[in-house]
Amino acid sequence: MKKIIVMIGIGFLLLTGCTKKEEGKQTIGVVQIVEHTSLNTIRDSFLDEMNVLGYDEDCFELQSAGGDESTLNTIVQKFVSDDKDCIVAIATSSAQVAAKYEDQLPVVFSAVSDPIGAGLLKDPNAPERNITGTSDEVQVDQILDLALQIQPDMKTIGVLYSSSEANSAVYVQQLEKLCEEKGLKLVKRSITAVSDLQSAMQSLSADVESIFVPNDNTIASSMPILVKIAKEKKIPVYAGADSMVQDGAFATVGIDYEELGRETARMVDQVLKGKEIRGIPVKVFKDDLNIYMNKDRLIELDIALPKSITDNERLHMVGEK
Repeated sequence: MKKIIVMIGIGFLLLTGCTKKEEGKQTIGVVQIVEHTSLNTIRDSFLDEMNVLGYDEDCFELQSAGGDESTLNTIVQKFVSDDKDCIVAIATSSAQVAAKYEDQLPVVFSAVSDPIGAGLLKDPNAPERNITGTSDEVQVDQILDLALQIQPDMKTIGVLYSSSEANSAVYVQQLEKLCEEKGLKLVKRSITAVSDLQSAMQSLSADVESIFVPNDNTIASSMPILVKIAKEKKIPVYAGADSMVQDGAFATVGIDYEELGRETARMVDQVLKGKEIRGIPVKVFKDDLNIYMNKDRLIELDIALPKSITDNERLHMVGEK
């Protein structure tokens, strides 16, 4: 990459290269709300696939807002003023900010679990705005089924989530309904900031037999805190993303986040080559899902897996990054 600038202290990372005016190349602004394994995996696989598709590294400007909404707005506004050809918005909050400017440039999002609930689109199958992308909708029902296969006698499950994230609220509602149908008691704990996580996790782990955490940016960016307590309490944590299992959660059923990034790149390529976004439906990854399990947690929890899981060809045992 021709130019790399790392800015520390104001909450964001900037990687920048050529501009359209300098070299006549198309330029893409990539923004994510915060740095954590899930979002970084999407970003890195997106860039790798764009390279395969023939785009130079110096055509991208990469920024992370460090979890700060004000910084996020500033980043997106600069992309617009710099006349980028496309914005790639990773995670729901990034997409919501970028969507304000869809009348000025196309927006392709990634890792938006609920595009309708987030107010981005009315019909993801036929986008009515200059917005499309890929969705990492968490299959809560399949994750709960996995937990019950592993812990068939479980009566109480907890959920830990950020009350400020719309996606998480949707998943909690789904889990409430599923638990009611299956006769399980659900204990909820919400947090508003990372500083709340330790006490909430300590409290929750004392009342339940396992814990579910959605692909929540606040939780995902603080996995070391959560995992430390889960290990101390010897409690299984089922997560909303494979990358969270890599970061120390016990297990999930989910998508390959690298493929999510690659598919996002293929969409951006279509947009930059002139295809109308109305002809590019949102891609929801919910079929052919894998089981991801942390082998270290499995040993520590001393759980004997049922044959239905050990014989499953889609089981992936992973280690921690």
